Amino acid sequence: MTKGAGTDPSGRIERTRADFVLFSMVKFLLWCFLLVVSWPLALLALVLYPLVWLLLIPFRLVGIAVEGALGLVRGIVLLPGRVLGGFRNA
Repeated sequence: MTKGAGTDPSGRIERTRADFVLFSMVKFLLWCFLLVVSWPLALLALVLYPLVWLLLIPFRLVGIAVEGALGLVRGIVLLPGRVLGGFRNA
């Protein structure tokens, strides 16, 4: 885990703006290195990146749907424990 990043209740790592800027800068520097080493490959990567991003959208949507369904199942499974835990503390 990077400094400044916390976790939300689901356990996923939150990305801060500093993490995003650092990640973007590293990607840009790697692309610049690729441009120096092999400019045709760098230009091909620049053209293909948006196309690959568009092709991966359905997989992202499926991932969101599966995450939601598993969250619902988790909530249903843990509901009796939450209800009984509420009685114990009262």
